[in-house]
Amino acid sequence: MEAHEKKLAAALAAVSAYIQTEEEALLLPPPVKPIPRQSKTPNLWGMGGRQEIMQMRSLMQLKGLQRR
Repeated sequence: MEAHEKKLAAALAAVSAYIQTEEEALLLPPPVKPIPRQSKTPNLWGMGGRQEIMQMRSLMQLKGLQRR
């Protein structure tokens, strides 16, 4: 029975430690998220990629409309 008591004590200690850390986490202020860096120049590669995707979608829609 001694092994069973040791396992029970270890489980109770783990649960107690978990509850204690959760309570401590509630008392701490929420972490401050860093402000994303914004550049003054636009991302030309990103803009070009989005423009190409939109153009391809519109061409696919036109192609779908012609088959009707």
